[in-house]
Amino acid sequence: MTKRHGFAVLSALVALVIAVSAGIYLTVAADDGTSRGTLAAGRPHHGSNAAPASTGTWVGAWATAPVGGEPGTEATGLAGHSVRNVVHASAGGTSARITLSNLYGQSPLTITHATLALAAGDGTAAADAETMRRLSFNGSTSVVIPAGGQAVSDAVRVTVPHGGDVLVTTYSPTPSGPVTYHPHARQISYVAAGDRTEDPTGTPYTEQTTYWRYLTALDVLSNEAAGTVVVFGDSITDGITSTIGTNRRWPDVLAGRLRSALENGQQLPRYSVVNEGISGNQVLADGLGRPAENQSGLGRFGRDALSRTNVKVVVIDLGVNDILRNRRLADPDRILTGLRTLVRQAHARGLKVVGATLMPFQGHRGYTPAREAVRQQVNAQIRAGGVYDAVVDFDKALRDPYDPRRLRAEYDSGDHLHPSDLGFARMAEVFDLRALEGAGQAEL
Repeated sequence: MTKRHGFAVLSALVALVIAVSAGIYLTVAADDGTSRGTLAAGRPHHGSNAAPASTGTWVGAWATAPVGGEPGTEATGLAGHSVRNVVHASAGGTSARITLSNLYGQSPLTITHATLALAAGDGTAAADAETMRRLSFNGSTSVVIPAGGQAVSDAVRVTVPHGGDVLVTTYSPTPSGPVTYHPHARQISYVAAGDRTEDPTGTPYTEQTTYWRYLTALDVLSNEAAGTVVVFGDSITDGITSTIGTNRRWPDVLAGRLRSALENGQQLPRYSVVNEGISGNQVLADGLGRPAENQSGLGRFGRDALSRTNVKVVVIDLGVNDILRNRRLADPDRILTGLRTLVRQAHARGLKVVGATLMPFQGHRGYTPAREAVRQQVNAQIRAGGVYDAVVDFDKALRDPYDPRRLRAEYDSGDHLHPSDLGFARMAEVFDLRALEGAGQAEL
């Protein structure tokens, strides 16, 4: 072998090693370690976008809690219809995946077609056609979700901007009910007859709804967020009195405030924010049915908070319905014991817990002086530091300074319990962003 030939062989071997190394690097691109299926037979449309090749961290961009089975869908579900959910991303990313739930279904749910796309604008079912991605589940474009179960899609490459609206569309051809839903979305979503899953125009989507159906999470592979904040609460967190379609729930405003602070150079945790509020939710009591609709905070905490993608901090604003919906006088010690149980579960995962004081409700139909006394007792313990790692005092921030048993007029939606848009903004404003720093205490 000549010296020149030897150098040529060596150069070829070096090139081969570099190529193999690059392939290995792309295969192990950063992730949170969650197990998901890989693409195989039945490669979806836009196959070149089917698997993330960029680095980053998987975080929750949006989430909601499954509440119950939708009335009127018990027999056939939404067979033969395309459901186009509209959700608002609190963090941006370069890849995305979704979670679908059949928690309240009584039979398997068959999804034969699912897509994800960016909305073409605000308040529309139309999609940006260039961003339309067909979703797969373990490599297949269809999935059967057993009753009580859920399914996570494979990741697709798509640039999701923070603050952008995302359309997630599913089609089910066969009867399956009831439909698992979140009734108080405060967002308009859409339904079309037939399989219109990849229709970008939005024209067939003639039915509007204020429900989110099947969809419970949107995750993104993000370079701007390194973890997720889960806000866990009741109708106040759900934003039941916020203006529809404007993303003025207080967790939405908090997400925007945190993002702005980071963009302005403040040294704060880079977190997304997801909303796990359920209207009417209680710490202790379940709703009716099996599985229970509007499951108690204690019952759903593992599913709706601890199991969210890359969760780092949980914010809890829960307890007022335990006072208002108890036919007898609620026991403040039982409420506090329930809240402390949630905190212990979060601490066992190394998570920090920020808790909120309960806001006033004089003037609401459920108000009595005895219930007010229970609220004051719960708040006293929260403020004393014996419940949470850190406290945000919503009571102090929104109460009427001249009558602290009431909400201040401009923060009152009118029902004397739920805040107005201005009240939700005030809640996010008084939240100390530095409370998101650090981990949970070992013991309170």
